[in-house]
Amino acid sequence: MTIIFDHTFSEIEPEIIYDLLRLRSEIFVVEQSSLYLDLDGCDTNPLTRHIWINGPNGPISYLRVLSEPEGVRIGRVATRKESRGQGLATELLRYVVDSTKRKLTLHAQAHLADWYTSLGYVVTGEEFDDGDGIPHVPMTFVR
Repeated sequence: MTIIFDHTFSEIEPEIIYDLLRLRSEIFVVEQSSLYLDLDGCDTNPLTRHIWINGPNGPISYLRVLSEPEGVRIGRVATRKESRGQGLATELLRYVVDSTKRKLTLHAQAHLADWYTSLGYVVTGEEFDDGDGIPHVPMTFVR
């Protein structure tokens, strides 16, 4: 059984915060060659949830959930390269659906839109650049 961790920034040990931010940086900045400021000021908001799965050496799959007036927005979905293909991100996304009754939205990297669609999300707008040089599409979960 997979253990899913779900905490706000202030509830997480500093070493774990470091590991989570490093994972995001490894994926979004280094692997995707996208030079943008990942630390956007949203992580420390008391309503932001950090949700992840640990492997033997720390976090291997992660996402965050931002509270917004009209619902919540999922973002920063990341899984270590060597841990991909095991359904870890799918588990995290399903966990969010099960634990959140509010409207769920996300900005999916366009090449992943079909995967999100398979999980119950629908495209709700035109493709755009999210500021990181990678095309994204807005999506909403349909309950």
